[in-house]
Amino acid sequence: MHSMLMGYILWIFGFMGAHRFYYGKPVSGTIYFFTLGLLFIGWIIDLFLIPAMDREADIRFAQGEFDYNIAWILLTFLGVFGLHRFYIGKWITGILYLLTCGFFLLGIVYDYWTLNRQVSEANLYYQPD
Repeated sequence: MHSMLMGYILWIFGFMGAHRFYYGKPVSGTIYFFTLGLLFIGWIIDLFLIPAMDREADIRFAQGEFDYNIAWILLTFLGVFGLHRFYIGKWITGILYLLTCGFFLLGIVYDYWTLNRQVSEANLYYQPD
């Protein structure tokens, strides 16, 4: 589900909270964003905490058809176009994101806080044809 490799790649930008958002820790991700990874000290400590965060995320979120890594890559690099929402089947909000630059970027912030939950719910409710 969540990839430890992806976690370490995001850790490189972790002083901005990227890896914490990825592992479903939006509060500490936001704190890291505004404090540069708790003045880089928390960022260095997280180098050793990533394996535990990875295990916890794999337990907390549902596995299924939709890949967390793909959803996070789409959000991070193409979120203003709503591609992450199209990916998990949220077509209406995907179109709205496409037409409004991700609800004027506020939707992107919301999705950083909730994307793991959204993918988990999509995995729970996905019914293949």
